Amino acid sequence: MINQTSYNINTSNGPVHLTITPINQLLSNGDYYVTGIFKLSDGVVGMGDITFNEDMSEWDYNGIDELTYDEAAEVAEFIKSYKDLEGADPDQLT
Repeated sequence: MINQTSYNINTSNGPVHLTITPINQLLSNGDYYVTGIFKLSDGVVGMGDITFNEDMSEWDYNGIDELTYDEAAEVAEFIKSYKDLEGADPDQLT
């Protein structure tokens, strides 16, 4: 995932419109490094991070009672299977 995206999830507290922002680092050679960290927010309210290991086979969620394990697992699966639009430009990171 290069650019941020949105995801709607029905949580135990009702529907939430998540903004998922990938944390990518610009390296000195001009390439982008995908850190595997994705910040979750509902509007301006931060809801924690989902962090993947290198091959995205395992993840961890650090939100405090924001999402249940199953809800975080649903978001992690969405992130894992997400495909950027063709021509997505990492210079346009939002």
